[in-house]
Amino acid sequence: MKKSSVKFAELVDLFAELPTVGRKSAFKIAYHLLFEDNFKAVKLSHLIEEAVREVRKCDVCGNITEDEICYICADEERDARRLCVVASAKDIFSLELSGGYNGKYFVFEELKATTVEKLEECVKDGVEEVIFAFTPSVESDGLIVYLEDRLSSYSVSFTKIAHGVPTGVSFENIDTVSLARAIESRVKA
Repeated sequence: MKKSSVKFAELVDLFAELPTVGRKSAFKIAYHLLFEDNFKAVKLSHLIEEAVREVRKCDVCGNITEDEICYICADEERDARRLCVVASAKDIFSLELSGGYNGKYFVFEELKATTVEKLEECVKDGVEEVIFAFTPSVESDGLIVYLEDRLSSYSVSFTKIAHGVPTGVSFENIDTVSLARAIESRVKA
């Protein structure tokens, strides 16, 4: 089948490569931007260009920022005694939306010597509790054990986020590992 517009097809293909965007949604987005709100299309292209040039990772924690140090690391009101270790800057965004944490963060994206050394530097600066907030998996559990061992010379306590049953989800829609962890991590009612 011939395509009526190569450029339009390329745009649809590009949108379809984005996470969670299917082919139909990609078509709708491309059509909307080109024919229903092309001002927004131009604005989007400029914002993406600026973001690629200006957005970076925080030198201290790895969060998304336009400065050397992100707003969380610069905030003296945050509890510097607690350090939440996450796998991605996207996780910081999710945790901040929850409003349930007021400490500092550290993004641990890959296991390499420089990342471990940066984490150790953060822990040396008065951290009392290291909270591991990784997606539950055997690999995450192994990484936690490794990091606890590496940080064991510092006087810190180690915790990890609780896993279990999400609010409003029936048991039949929850995997058995999550249910088992929920029972294991139960709290007094």
